[in-house]
Amino acid sequence: MSISPSRTLRLNIAQWQGSDRPDYLIGGRVLAALAPAASGPEVTIDVPPSAAAVRPVTDSIASKADLLTIAERAMTAIRQHQPQAIVTLGGDCLVDLAPMAYLNEQYGDDLAILWVDAHPDIAGTTQMRNAHAHVLGMLMGEGDPDFGRLVKRPIRPEQVLYVGLTETTPYETEFLDQRQMQRLSPEQIAQSPDAVVSWLRQTGTTKVAVHFDLDVLDAARYSFLLFNDPAAAASTWDGVAQGRMRLEDIARILQQANEVAEVVGLAIAEYLPWDAIQLAKALRTLPLLNR
Repeated sequence: MSISPSRTLRLNIAQWQGSDRPDYLIGGRVLAALAPAASGPEVTIDVPPSAAAVRPVTDSIASKADLLTIAERAMTAIRQHQPQAIVTLGGDCLVDLAPMAYLNEQYGDDLAILWVDAHPDIAGTTQMRNAHAHVLGMLMGEGDPDFGRLVKRPIRPEQVLYVGLTETTPYETEFLDQRQMQRLSPEQIAQSPDAVVSWLRQTGTTKVAVHFDLDVLDAARYSFLLFNDPAAAASTWDGVAQGRMRLEDIARILQQANEVAEVVGLAIAEYLPWDAIQLAKALRTLPLLNR
C-alpha cells in the first residue's frame, strides 16, 4: 500500500506539561513553522499555556488532567480523519501517545517501531512524575490506566528497536532486559551503519513508525537541545544520559528504513530553540504585546 498524501495527517501538539517545561510550547510552535507544508489535513491541538508556577500532581503525575485532555483531543482528531500515516510535531515526548497507539491499532503485527531517543521512556511514577518519560511504557500497557485507555492494542517488546539509546539507569536496564528489548547505541550504529535496516528486515514487517526525540543528538553539535539551556547551572545535567548522534546519520537511517518498510508515523519531539525562546519572552514585556 502506498500512502496517499491526502491520508497523511499532520498533528501539531506544542505540549509542555509532560516535561513540566513551558518552553516546549514555543519550541513546538517554531518546529511546526519550520516543517515543510503539510500535503494533507493538518490539525493543531489546543494546549493550555503555563498559568501557575506549581503544577497540580494527580496520581503521582504532574499536570495529569491537562495531559489526558490533550491526548484525548489528539485521538479524537485522528479518528475523525482516519489517516494512513501521521506526522506529529511536538512538544514533549508524550505527544506521541495517541498517534502511536492509533498506528499500532491499525497495523498491528505488521508495524515495527524505531524509538530514536537517548532515553527509553519506560519510567513509571515511582521513577518520575513527568509523564514524557512514561510514553513507551504506557504504549506497552504498563503505565497509568487512565492514559492506557487510549491504547487499544499494546505494543509488544519485539516490535521496538531503540536507536541511539545511551546509558540507562538500573531500573531501565532491568525493564529492557526482562523484555529482551533490542537497542543500538550510537557507537554500535557507527560500527554497523546498516544494523537498523538489518533488524527491520528480520522483523518481516512492511510498516514502520518512528519516534524521534531530538535529545538523541549530540548537544555539543546542536544548540536546540535541553542540555543547552542557557539558564541551567553547569551541574544540572550531571548523571543524565545525553545523546551522541548526528542529524545526518538519523536522516540516513530513516531514509534507508523507508526503503525497506513504509514509514507510516513520524513524531519529532523536544525541540528547544533557545534564541527564539528568549526572544519570545522578551516580546511579552513590550507595550501592546504584554496584554
